[in-house]
Amino acid sequence: VTKTVCAEQCDGRCYGPYVSDCCHRECAGGCSGPKDTDCFACMNFNDSGACVTQCPQTFVYNPTTFQLEHNHNAKYTYGAFCVKKCPHNFVVDSSSCVRACPSSKMEVEENGIKMCKPCTDICPKACDGIGTGSLVSAQTVDSSNIDRFINCTKINGNLIFLVTGIHGDPYHTIAAINPEKLNIFQTVREITGYLNIQSWPENMTDFRVFSNLVTIGGRALYSGLSLLILKQQGITSLQFQSLKQISAGNIYITDNSNLCYYHTVNWTSLFSTPSQKTVIHRNKKAENCTADGMVCNELCSSDGCWGPGPDQCLSCKRFIRGRTCIDSCNLYDGEFREFANGSVCVECDPQCEKMEENMITCYGPGPDHCTKCFHFKDGPNCVEKCPDGLQGANSFIFKYADEDRECHPCHPNCTQGCIGPRIEDCIGLMDRTPLIAAGVIGGLFIIVIVGLTFAVYVRRKSIKKKRALRRFLETELVEPLTPSGTAPNQAQLRILKETELKRVKVLGSGAFGTVYKGIWVPEGETVKIPVAIKILNETTGPKANVEFMDEALIMASMDHPHLVRLLGVCLSPTIQLVTQLMPHGCLLDYVHEHKDNIGSQLLLNWCVQIAKGMMYLEERRLVHRDLAARNVLVKSPNHVKITDFGLARLLEGDEKEYNADGGKMPIKWMALECIHYRKFTHQSDVWSYGVTIWELMTFGGKPYDGIPTREIPDLLEKGERLPQPPICTIDVYMVMVKCWMIDADSRPKFKELAAEFSRMARDPQRYLVIQGDDRMKLPSPNDSKFFQNLLDEEDLEDMMDAEEYLVPQAFNIPPPIYTSRT
Repeated sequence: VTKTVCAEQCDGRCYGPYVSDCCHRECAGGCSGPKDTDCFACMNFNDSGACVTQCPQTFVYNPTTFQLEHNHNAKYTYGAFCVKKCPHNFVVDSSSCVRACPSSKMEVEENGIKMCKPCTDICPKACDGIGTGSLVSAQTVDSSNIDRFINCTKINGNLIFLVTGIHGDPYHTIAAINPEKLNIFQTVREITGYLNIQSWPENMTDFRVFSNLVTIGGRALYSGLSLLILKQQGITSLQFQSLKQISAGNIYITDNSNLCYYHTVNWTSLFSTPSQKTVIHRNKKAENCTADGMVCNELCSSDGCWGPGPDQCLSCKRFIRGRTCIDSCNLYDGEFREFANGSVCVECDPQCEKMEENMITCYGPGPDHCTKCFHFKDGPNCVEKCPDGLQGANSFIFKYADEDRECHPCHPNCTQGCIGPRIEDCIGLMDRTPLIAAGVIGGLFIIVIVGLTFAVYVRRKSIKKKRALRRFLETELVEPLTPSGTAPNQAQLRILKETELKRVKVLGSGAFGTVYKGIWVPEGETVKIPVAIKILNETTGPKANVEFMDEALIMASMDHPHLVRLLGVCLSPTIQLVTQLMPHGCLLDYVHEHKDNIGSQLLLNWCVQIAKGMMYLEERRLVHRDLAARNVLVKSPNHVKITDFGLARLLEGDEKEYNADGGKMPIKWMALECIHYRKFTHQSDVWSYGVTIWELMTFGGKPYDGIPTREIPDLLEKGERLPQPPICTIDVYMVMVKCWMIDADSRPKFKELAAEFSRMARDPQRYLVIQGDDRMKLPSPNDSKFFQNLLDEEDLEDMMDAEEYLVPQAFNIPPPIYTSRT
């Protein structure tokens, strides 16, 4: 991704700072010029080096014939590329190269191209029959193998139904077949061998499970037979309504005492050779069938029928709709109108409007044979809507509908559709004269505003310089200097009485003491101020008391928006430090708790605020020594403060480093020189700042997690560093890496870090990549678990913030928030 800051008018990236330097809208990740061939990467597809929205489609609209026609320049999508031909091991599905056809389509080859075509009904599936392939050892269809025939349309071999299959085989522990399972064979259209039925469930009176069987091939025969139905007393009709051909072998239908309709079938019409014969006897007599009313429907022809009803006819006397014989087609009435194609009734196209009685709706197939269109008419074709952006041979096709609902072409210059034939009717086209006039007036207005703004800026800058000079002169004259050349520390330290403080609950504990949540009620006042009270442990010695007071000295001397303010000291038998109470706890817990709601803007704002707080400490020659996310507190989602000056030390005027004595130290946050030599400088704080930023970017991750502390020095000397957080771009990670340079002087200053993150905060989504960043909202101040725990305590109603009490005139000034350009 390029680092160029683009003009606001650019939709995406750019190759220069001007409006004319915008990349093409199909570019992704930058470009070297304005054309679609100058992109570094494509937003959608790459067509021979040019970035395009879609590959050339396989069909284009022909405005002459008013139809979609095959595009000779069509290309297929293969990943992110447009290719003229799919790889040999791929198939074409619509206009894409795919590894396999979806379940609703079948693979066919057209003109040497393997393509996916929609299945008309169920997709073809060939299965092994009894005695062949995977069922070579099977003797009959039974409950152990019937599921192998699910969705089969072709049986390569035979289908055999014996009593051991239908009623079960105790010897081989095979259960009887559930009669409902036989419906699996409704998908079978072809049996290449023979059909042998010697057993059938008693409650089934026909063979309608084979209603879709079209062909019996007879490639393998059973004693010369391709169809055998024997001794089925419960069968009354065959119901082979789709059977059209028995290619080889004879027919044997015998000893079926209740079987009718068999004598009406013209069996020879099914045979392929004159040598084929039928052996049909000892079934129910024809006269008995007639007496029982088991005769063909009156709409059947003389070819006979397979069973009762008009859908069992071998052929129809008059007309046929689907498989059912009918008396006449719905030419003039009926819910669905039809036309007669010979003796076949065919439904009219859905785009034809159903006409009134005594008028035909259509006179042929397709949308070009309608008497009247249901929606719109485009040339001879009825269509659901007029072409609106259809791909043509050289351009997109747009049309509008007139008052007669007929489609007509838009003006050639229309690019977004139209409502009429003129160029003025184009959608998205405006009269440019008012626009030009408005632009000229607006430009003059902007020039005047810029001129006035510049004049005011120069005037204010001059006044600011005079005031700064006056303050400098007054300071030089009034403020005395000590012999060291350092100005005296004139900070105020409040001494609080123990009666003014009330402890509420423990917040945490450390090496020297315990931190309580508390309330400060200044003597003679009615206000209640929430505070944090740090109390030195009674078991600590004089040295700890001295260090505790040193911490009070340091905190009282610091006054910055991003440093926790010391409110006072209570010199009770156990010394107490009183500081501001941060309602949302430490930043480490806050980012971990709200990781799903924190966006790039908030993270970079925190980086800036921490850097500015540390820059303030550096300017006052203070080394923190324990900077970490746990020592940054959250006043509000937009305002953080650095705390815990327990390890902090002031450097004298001529000192460059501080040498610490023994004691526990946070090794995983420390620079290498601190670990080896216990030397602390502002640049060692920069190292800790880099680790702190890493904690934020990983939403509370643990540095060097799982690695023992004793191994950290060797690991750092070998050049290993914390890994790049997933949300960070290389720009942000390089800032962290610079903070972890072995040479302390090579690390950036806090002033440089503040400036760098301020720059990033103006365009946060360019530097931090967080899923759903645009939809993220700042966490509500009331969502924090820490904050809720504070509210659950009593005596915290009608509180006044410490800063509001101490500096009321400045309380309403919010901290700076660095927002991005939108």
